[in-house]
Amino acid sequence: MSQTRPRAEFPVDGLPAGDAVRLMKTMLVPRPIAWVGSRSAEGVANLAPHSFFTMVSNEPPILVVSSTGRKDTLTNVEAMGQFTVSIIDRALAEAANATSAVVGPEVDEFALAGLEAEPGVAVDAPRVAASPAVFECVLDRTVEAGDGVVMFGRVVHLAVAEDVLVTDARGYRLPDARRLDPVTRLGRNEWGGLGEVFAFDRPGA
Repeated sequence: MSQTRPRAEFPVDGLPAGDAVRLMKTMLVPRPIAWVGSRSAEGVANLAPHSFFTMVSNEPPILVVSSTGRKDTLTNVEAMGQFTVSIIDRALAEAANATSAVVGPEVDEFALAGLEAEPGVAVDAPRVAASPAVFECVLDRTVEAGDGVVMFGRVVHLAVAEDVLVTDARGYRLPDARRLDPVTRLGRNEWGGLGEVFAFDRPGA
C-alpha cells in the first residue's frame, strides 16, 4: 500500500495576503510560549506572550524570542538589555491571554491581568510570581528576519517551583513535564495542554 497521502498544495507566492501565515501557524503546533517580562526605560513593567520561541544554544545557554513587528517587549529589551521568560501553566492560561491585549506602553500588564510580579534575581526585569519556572536573560543580540526581530537571550539564572522538581533515575533534579503542566499555542484562537507523554531512548544511547 502506498504511504503517500493526498495533499492540497499551496504555492506561497500565489496565496492571498496572510493565508500562508495562517497555514503555517496551524501546522507548526504545538508552539511553546515565552511569557516575556520586561521593564521600560521609564520603569513601567510589561508582560506579553510570544509563541515564536525556542532554545538555540547549549553553551552558553541561549534562547530566542521573536517579535513580529516592533512591540513594547522589543523596545524594552533593546533599551534595558534584559528580560525574563515565565512558563505558563494551565492555571495561568487565561491571564496569559489577557496580557496579549493591545495596549499602550504606559500600561502594566501584570496589573491588567491581576498577576503578582516578583523581581528577577539576576536581572532588573519582573517575572510572574505564580509561574512554575522562569528563565532570566540578558540580551545577546537582535537579528531582523522579515517583519520580525529575533531577540537572543543568554540565560543567566533559572528558577523552578519546588513542587515541579523531581529527581530522575540518573540522579538529575529536573522539572517533571506533567507537574510543569505547560500550555502551548496552536492555530486560530486555540491553545493546548501537554497531553500524552511518552519516552524513547535514542538508538545507541
